Amino acid sequence: MTTPAAGSEPTSPPRAGLVELVSTCFVGDLDDGSDALVEHAASGRGGYACLCNVHVLTEALHDAELQTILRSAAIRFPDGEPVAWLLRRTGHGRARRIGGPDLLPRVVDRGRAVGLRHFLAGSTEENLARVADALRGHFAGAEIVGTQALPYAHEPPVDERLLEQAREARAQVLWVSLGAPKQERWMVRAAPLLPDVMLAGVGAAFDFVAGTKPRAPALMQRAGLEWLHRMASEPRRLTSRYIRSNSEFVGRTAWELARRRLQAGRREGA
Repeated sequence: MTTPAAGSEPTSPPRAGLVELVSTCFVGDLDDGSDALVEHAASGRGGYACLCNVHVLTEALHDAELQTILRSAAIRFPDGEPVAWLLRRTGHGRARRIGGPDLLPRVVDRGRAVGLRHFLAGSTEENLARVADALRGHFAGAEIVGTQALPYAHEPPVDERLLEQAREARAQVLWVSLGAPKQERWMVRAAPLLPDVMLAGVGAAFDFVAGTKPRAPALMQRAGLEWLHRMASEPRRLTSRYIRSNSEFVGRTAWELARRRLQAGRREGA
């Protein structure tokens, strides 16, 4: 896994297929992933982490820039049971889903052992205050060292005030909640300006941690149906997105796995 050098722009390698993209995701469970992020952030190596769900992966199939952003991330987590299932189906038996609403509190929890310093960016100031209070309330001694709301825009600017606040607070992890793929595009612009900070895009995690949006029941999460709960909660915004991206994910997965089996059969028969 690679991290773009400070001040550099990701180059554009040939576009990958869905299975190839998923195969670059982190293999392990939530604790493994949390420890990997804590270690990377504490090391000061910088870069950014992407949580690759069905939506962002299918978007990347049609967007070379987004695909390059994903492939240039320091860590790519399989966000969602379908993505983790595809990892396991292609030989990575230890792969488990690692979603933002689980990763954020687990990293805050496990990061206390090394005094990890967290900065929250995105959402609104009111919601950010709730997130910070919730994290401090659940994890005594957690270092939440700053917050900054980001404007609701197609491409939010990388605000110099935010950068200065993160530097002055000596933040080590900058959590970004803008939704995908907006947050991925924001992080790739911000990361070179904060070369010692690990950025992590966690989508709607702030809302779930703050309690401003209900999360799917555990049974739906385990069954890979958390997307259905979210769609039912916000049908006007999410229905078309989920139908389109989920349908494409299923179709592309079936086609690419069938092609791989055919190619393997030909090699064996040669």
